[in-house]
Amino acid sequence: MATAINPIIPGFYPDPSICGVGDDYYLVNSTFSYFPGIPIMHSKDLVHWEQIGNVMDRQSQIPLEGGRHSQGIFAPAIRYHDGIFYVICTNETSGGNFIVTAKDPADPWSEPAYLEGADGIDPTIFFDEDGRVYYIGTHPITEGRQYDGECHIWIQELDLEHMRLTGEPKDVWSGSMRFVHWPEGPHLYKKDGYYYMMLAEGGTDRNHSVTMCRSRSIWGPYENHFCNPILTHRHLGKDYPIQCVGHGDLVETPSGEWYMVMLAMRPIDGYTTLGRETFIARVVWENGWPVVNPGIGRLTEEVEVNLKEWKPEKPAAEDKRVYHFGEMKELGYEFVYLRNPNQEMYCLCPGKGLALQYGIHALTEAASPTYVGIRQQHHCFQAEAVVYTDSIFRQQDTGIALLQSNAYYLRTALTRETADEIILRVVLCQNLEEKLLAQITLTDVQDEIKISLKVDGLTAGVKVIYGTTEIDAVQEIDIHSLSTEIAGGFVGCTVGMYAFSKKETEKRVFFKDFSYQSTKSC
Repeated sequence: MATAINPIIPGFYPDPSICGVGDDYYLVNSTFSYFPGIPIMHSKDLVHWEQIGNVMDRQSQIPLEGGRHSQGIFAPAIRYHDGIFYVICTNETSGGNFIVTAKDPADPWSEPAYLEGADGIDPTIFFDEDGRVYYIGTHPITEGRQYDGECHIWIQELDLEHMRLTGEPKDVWSGSMRFVHWPEGPHLYKKDGYYYMMLAEGGTDRNHSVTMCRSRSIWGPYENHFCNPILTHRHLGKDYPIQCVGHGDLVETPSGEWYMVMLAMRPIDGYTTLGRETFIARVVWENGWPVVNPGIGRLTEEVEVNLKEWKPEKPAAEDKRVYHFGEMKELGYEFVYLRNPNQEMYCLCPGKGLALQYGIHALTEAASPTYVGIRQQHHCFQAEAVVYTDSIFRQQDTGIALLQSNAYYLRTALTRETADEIILRVVLCQNLEEKLLAQITLTDVQDEIKISLKVDGLTAGVKVIYGTTEIDAVQEIDIHSLSTEIAGGFVGCTVGMYAFSKKETEKRVFFKDFSYQSTKSC
């Protein structure tokens, strides 16, 4: 028996979808305007997860240019059938709904096959027992629409040989209640002669929920479950520690037990900087319907999973990460860039470090600035970067950024003032407006400078260390604005390194080390 600690994948890992193949389990998440797209996780116990790659790891697979931070890749669904893995998904920035495939999920995935006529978002794929394959998606009601968020779930047969929809589409469901908002993210399962459709309702915010309906025919009519929603936290009040629960997907183990993964948020004092995270719950079937965490009816901190405990080599959830770039041959799968990066701007140099070419795109632009980072996974953490002093130049900024979006972030900026002086600035951006919080002149700097960013919930502080000198640049920075509640969107924060130049240059900054560690202080 293994014990899961929720969230099983903390930080910005929203819209989970899962499938089981024998005693292996695979899980994917949305990535929006980050590259590479769609991290793929592997587990053998549903408790411990390891990232084995990214589904969309080539520029040709994932056009993101010009998209807003919360556009791009929406709600992937992963399924396995007859030796092939399928991920079906929406690129909200360009192309619409598509399918990619792989025989081994850790190997390169195919180029996307875009589905003509597949309007809307959040599709899934269903393989029936008779060999037929179906597309299930969400699209808004256009004629006679009474309110924003009024949608239909629709089904159409799918020809996988030619990657196209075939036959006629049919609207089959519009939600579990009258005037329900945003019925979306459908998944279809077959059990005991019924087609069960599970979906998210209420919008991916405080009113989020998981609901269920069923039918003897895939085309309906679908019967509403009288106990809907089968999972929600919207009735527990604004101060409950886990909010926004919804967008679930089911998996059955070889022994016939069922579990659900779903997203939820963990705000602090009503504000969420981590984004939507991946949680798990136990499911049993009673009277032909699923019951989530029976006897409790909500998410719990711990979940007993009736599988043998498994330990991955590199867990997706770690309290401490240390990167000595000069010793690395490649960056890990967990590193992300913004939109479609120019990979020539990034280079691992053996014995030296990670070189970032100073780019002309600022973090405020809906472009691909020179930025590479990892997801924030803890409310309280410390991130540190060591920069080689001789790679800091005039009219160029570099340092650490805590990034919610191009409109909301906190950054440190090192720039050279004179041959003997380096300036450190701390800048908070809110609604695309940058505000200078601190400016310090550093003198007698030797070969290296360490920048330390410490976050305690909704406040942050910055220190700079070089030689025997340690300087508090600024403390008690209010970062409420880096929350979903203020900044909006569907993402959580990432933290990483950036390099910006006010003019075209081929100069590069070298980072020796980068570290991220939970401080457990809040």
